[in-house]
Amino acid sequence: MESLLIIGSIALALMLGAISPGPTFIYVAKNSIGISRKHGLFTALGTGTGAALFGFLAVIGLQAVLLAVPSAYLALKICGGLYLLWLAYKIIKHAKDPMQTAAANVNPMSYAQAYRLGLITQLSNPKISIILASIFTALLPKEIPTYFYVVLPMLCFFIDAGWYSLVAVALSAEKPRRVYLKFKKVFDRVAGGVMTLLGLKLIFGMK
Repeated sequence: MESLLIIGSIALALMLGAISPGPTFIYVAKNSIGISRKHGLFTALGTGTGAALFGFLAVIGLQAVLLAVPSAYLALKICGGLYLLWLAYKIIKHAKDPMQTAAANVNPMSYAQAYRLGLITQLSNPKISIILASIFTALLPKEIPTYFYVVLPMLCFFIDAGWYSLVAVALSAEKPRRVYLKFKKVFDRVAGGVMTLLGLKLIFGMK
């Protein structure tokens, strides 16, 4: 019974964290509206896989390692921030390109590429591992049951992938897609600007 309460508390904390907008939301939304619902769903599966990996690392003590070796955490933050800035540059660069032109000139994104994009975008933010480790530290018992090493990463996956799958389904409906196509340049520039801020925040630790 106590284990169920612990898992339920962690699940609630993870849900609240998953619905917070971030770079993963931007790309799930962009792929869902701009390409297809399936591309959005595969992107969501990638973000869920990244969350599961961070969840597993958090359970085995990544927080202690990163806090004990500040240079490792700093390196991860800089690399992740630079990756987000590169994604922002790509979004803004192609903001003015009509979807039809882009589809004609560029090989369409495969489902595997959409999955990898979601995974790498999720893994580009090492702060997630610290957040997960903090949640686990606050809510887990001193002696962690062995099965938690499997259950918690799975919980991270299903909550993250589940939420972003709902986002993909909702935003790939016909009306949001029409609105996006009509105002693509504006939406892409706003998305690129937000991604730029997230990258800079990750690198410089802006509050």
